[in-house]
Amino acid sequence: MRKKYEPYREFLRDGVRQRIDFSGTDQSRGLPPPPIEKPFDPQARRIDLPGLEALETVPEVDLSAAIGRRRSRRRFLEDPLSLEEISFLLWASQGLQQMLPSGSARRTVPSAGCRHALETYLSVHRITGLEPGMYRYLPVEHQLLLEYPDDRLAEKIVPATLGQIFTGTSAAVFIWTAVPQRMEWRYDIAAHKVILLDAGHVCQNLYLACEAIGAGTCAIAAYHQELVDRLVGADGHDEMVIYLAPVGKIKAGAEDE
Repeated sequence: MRKKYEPYREFLRDGVRQRIDFSGTDQSRGLPPPPIEKPFDPQARRIDLPGLEALETVPEVDLSAAIGRRRSRRRFLEDPLSLEEISFLLWASQGLQQMLPSGSARRTVPSAGCRHALETYLSVHRITGLEPGMYRYLPVEHQLLLEYPDDRLAEKIVPATLGQIFTGTSAAVFIWTAVPQRMEWRYDIAAHKVILLDAGHVCQNLYLACEAIGAGTCAIAAYHQELVDRLVGADGHDEMVIYLAPVGKIKAGAEDE
């Protein structure tokens, strides 16, 4: 019985590094790194997010209390999130701290080799000041790029997440895609494990940030790949969805699974 698992368990190990000739990576060959965010049409509609000064409106929360209260929440109120709150959650999970001359940037989450191979999309259902639709976070500009409006996204996200109803009752769903080339540039075939580790760092920051604004989230790794890729416009090869997390307001003191 164990034999069928063994090929998949290999992905958990790090022996791949002993098989890589790192002198042949794109980085070692002097090739420029991929851009730190996907290019976009400068004429596309972009929404300025409240800046870091808006963080002053976020209630202070004791870190140990936030960690102690952390739960996966699947029951959301119908209340919308504010633009200030979604700005805070985006900054907490993928915000820029400092641009680096190496063609990368320090962010609010760690990343292997500072490569940050993730893009953040938002399926917006109920956010004050935003029409329902699919958006992409631009961390360099701290803006939201409107991919397309759609007032039925709350319905469409449910089959894309294999019938998990709570994704459709959330105020928004964070959808993270991987752009593997950003990590492959440095780590070759060792890139793919660390991309998934990076996703864990990002989602944990989202969990803790939600505790500060009376919201909750639930990490989702079970989804219909083709459907959810289609929702964000990923080609499934050079970019693909790897993780999701619906977010919504929760009842004070409520527990969940």
